[in-house]
Amino acid sequence: MSAKVQWIDGLKFVATSGSGHSVVLDGDGAKDAPSPMEMVLMAAASCSSVDVVSILQKAKQSVRTVEVLVDGQRADATPAVFTDIHLKFVVYGRDIAPSHVERAVKLSADKYCSVSIMLSKSVNVTHSFEIVNEAG
Repeated sequence: MSAKVQWIDGLKFVATSGSGHSVVLDGDGAKDAPSPMEMVLMAAASCSSVDVVSILQKAKQSVRTVEVLVDGQRADATPAVFTDIHLKFVVYGRDIAPSHVERAVKLSADKYCSVSIMLSKSVNVTHSFEIVNEAG
């Protein structure tokens, strides 16, 4: 796996993954694009989302969509690393079993999500979930 980051101007950069996909990052207060630290949060939420959706689909749950609300607390001193990250999964669908969602979130946190597991070596990473049952 590889990537390249190239300076655009100011404190803006374009990051290109080895697979050829690009994203702009802004190190100047996230005025024009996500900051690198915001990208870390988004990476953790995205990685975990892939796992949770996949596991729920395999469990034949009627999931319409999944959102992850991720919140990161940073140290007050430099470097302002994350000290705590919380991922809250909000699962929308019909007749979704809480036991399946709990299992999916736990498997992602403990076994599958490389980003979250890597971060948990130095950051307090916690998880919760909510189910929004939709009529239908």
